[in-house]
Formats: sequence, structure tokens, C-alpha cells
Amino acid sequence: MQEQARIALVDANNFYVSCERVFRPDLNGKPVVVLSNNDGCVVARSAEVKALRTIKMGVPLFQVRHLVEQHNIQLFSSNYSYYADMSARVMATLESFTPSMEVYSIDEAFLDLTGVYRCQTDPIAYAKRIKQAVFRTTGIPVCVGMGPTKTLAKLANFAAKKWKQTNGVLDLSDPLRREKLMRLVPVNEVWGIGPQISRKLDQLGIKTVWELACQPPEKIQQQFSIVVARTVMELNGIACLDLEEIAPNKQQIVCSRSFSRRLTHYHELSAALAEFTSRATEKLRQQQSVAGSVTIFIRTNGFAEREPQYQRSASARLDQHSQDTRVILAVVDRLLRAIYQTGYGYYKCGVQLSHIQSETAPGQTELFDFTNSGLPAENRALMKTVDHINQRFPKGIAIATARIDQTWKPKAEKMSQRYTTDWRELVCVSCK
Repeated sequence: MQEQARIALVDANNFYVSCERVFRPDLNGKPVVVLSNNDGCVVARSAEVKALRTIKMGVPLFQVRHLVEQHNIQLFSSNYSYYADMSARVMATLESFTPSMEVYSIDEAFLDLTGVYRCQTDPIAYAKRIKQAVFRTTGIPVCVGMGPTKTLAKLANFAAKKWKQTNGVLDLSDPLRREKLMRLVPVNEVWGIGPQISRKLDQLGIKTVWELACQPPEKIQQQFSIVVARTVMELNGIACLDLEEIAPNKQQIVCSRSFSRRLTHYHELSAALAEFTSRATEKLRQQQSVAGSVTIFIRTNGFAEREPQYQRSASARLDQHSQDTRVILAVVDRLLRAIYQTGYGYYKCGVQLSHIQSETAPGQTELFDFTNSGLPAENRALMKTVDHINQRFPKGIAIATARIDQTWKPKAEKMSQRYTTDWRELVCVSCK
């Protein structure tokens, strides 16, 4: 008899907040909020802030400033390099507990525990060992949800976080326990069931996870899609989603930011787009891909109703797919010249690379490939050298405009130390 599959989802609790607390234990038990780029919106909240029920995710800081002061909430700017390093440490610990793992996001990973714990202990005890090991090695608290499918593991993790009596670990491999939980949980908590699908299910009288699980998959496929039908099957313990041990390459790469001040000159927007293009093409090369299309956008602040409003985007197809920063920069510059208008205070811009394919994929040869397009020739060896320089000296970009005023960069006035990624910002301990 084949052993039942057991998939675990390990998810960090309030990951950004937890990272800020690792080297600041004085913040434990205190309300903490992490802000987005430019210190604009709330992107992470501690349990203490969530308990207030007055500060929602994504709300602009200026709208809740009075609540921050009233409840003495500690604010932090997003410290992405630090968070990424802490994530890598969490994932390295998790890898030691399973032969197969899918890193799902910066703070989540699916682990295949089928048969892993059999010779050591029961699944709940094994999950607790994982939880304890992550906290011991990184200081990050996590919850573990388990089930025979990825969707059930997600559901178990939701319940492990919501109900304290689970102690952060829950296994939904038992059908009776599964049914009991599903009858309590609203259908919108199911992985992949978004607001639009949830509203339609509600109109059909399907309000709980159990009511969705009882639907015939064929009927759900007719009314919705094959994706929702697979969700129904996964809720019934039939695995339809495999672990992706190798993350699929992105089909689009976007790099954009809002500015700390309005940009009113062409050269400022050009400098910002140059930096975003350098970052986007570096990501493109990291996944060993090339892009066939480039899109840029520029816009003013739509919330500033008293200011003149303007937003435009422009796209261009490349004659040949490329990963060369210089090639794509030249296209970005042409697009910007075509859509830029004076007399506006620009608030945000960005670059999108699309029509992405593997760098080893055969390219389409142009009939008139001898025609001079005005673009630099593709030089992958040069780009590889540029990437090595940027990795060694992350403070600067090898292809950049260092001499141009960069005060447009997003502000981060409440940035914590980069405790694990910068020698100059390591924690110092003194004995007296």
C-alpha cells in the first residue's frame, strides 16, 4: 500500500516585522509597522497592530499617522537586502529537513515530508522540530501546515496561525479533522480563491470551504475554470499541483519606483529609468533569459488633484532578443523622448521587459539583419563582467549616471541596520 503524501507549508509570521525584531528584542510585544518604498504605505504589521483592527494593509501612512502616535507604533522603512538575507537563512534551514522543497515566496516554502519522518517520529513532532530549528538558527517564528496536497497544506497553515491551540502546527491528513475545519473556514480563505471568484461562489450558496469541497469538479470547471476545479480536487486530497523545486523563469520583469520628490526635468527621469533598466536586465541575466519587448511608463501623482496630471506609456519590440543593458537602455531612451512632456511634476516611472525566452533559444534571423539599427552590439561577456562588479560593489551600478543628482531616490528615513549584509552595520556587543 502506497503511503499517503504529506506536504508541509512553512510560513514565517509577519516576516518583515519578525526580521526587525531579531536584533531588536526590545520590540517584542510592541506594535510594529513596516512601510513600503518612500515610507508611503503599510506593508507589514505585527500581531499587536493587527489586533487594533484600525490599520489595514496597504493604507497610506498619512491616513493613520494619528493612530501611530496614539498607540506608540514603531515604524520601519523596508530593508529589502536584510529581509532577503534572512529569507535565505530560513530556506537553508528548511532544506535540511526534506529532500524536495519549493521556495514559494520570500517567507514561504513547501516541503515534501512523505516518508521523511517515518523512521524518526510522528509528523506533528517532526513539524515542531522544523519550527524550533528555524527559530533557533534565525530567530524567525514560523507556522507549519500539513496535508496530502499543497492546497490543504496552505489551509492547514492558515488555521495554525489563526488558532493558538494548534501551537503553530496543524496536520490535515485525517479526513475527519479536515471536514471539521472546512466547515468553519470561509471559502475566501482557500488558496487561489480571489475576491471575484469568492463573490460568485457566494451567489451560488457556497460560503464555506466544506461546501466548495463537496462540489463536483466537472460542474465547477463548467462554471469557473479548470484551475478552480483542480482546487476542489486538492481540497479532497487529490494532488494536482506538483512541487516546483526549480522556480520557473519570470515571463515579465518589472522595475519601478515612486520618487521622494517630483521630477521636473528630462535628465532626472532618464537617470531613474537608466537605474531601473540596469536592475531589470540584471534580473533577466540571472535567470539566463533574453527579452524581446520593452515598455516604459511615466506618471504624475493621481492623488494630487491640484497638480497638472499626465501619464503615458510606450512599448517597442526588439529586432533581436537581448539581455544587454546597453541595447535596452538605448530603446528606453528613445521611448522616453517620444512620451516626455515638460511642465509636469513626475511622481513615478518604470521599465517592463516582456516576450522573455531562454538565452539558448534559437533566435529569428532578420532578412535585413545588415541594416544598422543604431543599437550597440550584444556583448554577453561584457554584461557578465558588469554583473560581477555590481555583486562585489553593490553600492554602485557599473552602468549608471553617478554624476547626476539622485535625490529623487525613494526616502527611507526609518531604515534599520543591515545586520547581516554589511560589515559596517554588524551588531556590536561590549562587556563592562
